Amino acid sequence: MPEANPKIIDLIKAKKAGSPPSTSLEFFPPRTDEGVKNLYARMERMLKTSNPLFTDITWGAGGSTADLSLKIALSMVETGHVSNMHLTCTNMDKDGDPIAGVHDALEAAYKGGIRNIVALRGDPPHGQETWTATEGGFSCALDLVKYIRKEYGDEFGVAVAGYPEGHPNAITELKPGEEANMTDAEKGRCSKFDGITYVCKDEDYKKEMDYLKQKVDAGSDLIITQMFFDVEVFKTFVTDCRKWGIDCPVVPGLMCLNAYGGFKKMTKFCRARVPQELNDKMDSIKDDTDALKTFGVEFGAKVCQELTNFGCEVLHFYTLNLEKVVYGITDQLGLTDSVAGKSDESDAKSMQAVGSAWARVGDKVKCTQGEGTLQEIRKDGVAVICMEKWNVAGEPAEPLVYLQAGQYEKL
Repeated sequence: MPEANPKIIDLIKAKKAGSPPSTSLEFFPPRTDEGVKNLYARMERMLKTSNPLFTDITWGAGGSTADLSLKIALSMVETGHVSNMHLTCTNMDKDGDPIAGVHDALEAAYKGGIRNIVALRGDPPHGQETWTATEGGFSCALDLVKYIRKEYGDEFGVAVAGYPEGHPNAITELKPGEEANMTDAEKGRCSKFDGITYVCKDEDYKKEMDYLKQKVDAGSDLIITQMFFDVEVFKTFVTDCRKWGIDCPVVPGLMCLNAYGGFKKMTKFCRARVPQELNDKMDSIKDDTDALKTFGVEFGAKVCQELTNFGCEVLHFYTLNLEKVVYGITDQLGLTDSVAGKSDESDAKSMQAVGSAWARVGDKVKCTQGEGTLQEIRKDGVAVICMEKWNVAGEPAEPLVYLQAGQYEKL
């Protein structure tokens, strides 16, 4: 049995007052064996150059990467990382037992020296639009936190997610004219896409904060936030946490700006607030990859400095399995010394996620037949795709194809 990792909360508490912020890194399981091999190499490099306080590995939508996520998390312990393994409630039944998968994952993690878990509800399985609980299983992250504490006491450090702008499911699309009725708080966290305003209304935001307080009271040690691009939104969220009696560390989750398409898709999916200046800048350099990464470093360093000035002790980077922008940011902050020039992203194409947690109606997808737009996802998981580009000779008369989950992927 390998030596057990320390708990993250203990590492944060041990930090000296006034010391520079620590960094932490988050990765996801790649789709191919080559990608996994390359990820191991990247994690080893970044451990040596960045010395992260801890390292996260995600758990795919609907439990789609359960075995691989666990394997990578265990490998991180063996190679010197403080492993922070994500665990979700979705599709974790085994042999008819709705919680057996969670039990087995926690047992394997514990025996392998993992002592830190991020307790999440999780996204719907690939091919499903909405999340539904398994009968007799967990219905939310709160259930998972309670289960971990019941079964393992304080053996695990437990982190939970926080949503400064509200969980996407709690965000409302406003009708024309409703913007005028928004409160100042709502104006501060609202977002706009395609001319439509979205906001987590005050009454829903209160429910979000009440639920977060429940998760912390049930035994969570720290909060890692959803990505955000407006620092004032994060500051307000932390202030509100303290008003709600939530006193644990709140770690900011920082999405690195690596590609225009990914930025647009993720911000729209999460209904993230994007300052107009940032949106305009991204639009102006969308076709220049090098300029975009350079700007990603500048913007990221500016945000991180503001967060450091605010008192954040840990900066958590959603790396997208890449390193150049992370290195550039930490170099500018003085946390690393000229490591950006040594970055190697020649393997970037292999760093694609297993499955497609982000595929939703309206997304562009590809399949063996060609490319098209995801038009509908039926209750039985069948996806209806309106084809726009065919890989077969001649365009078939019927423009629609009907595919099962796993037979298509998001572009």
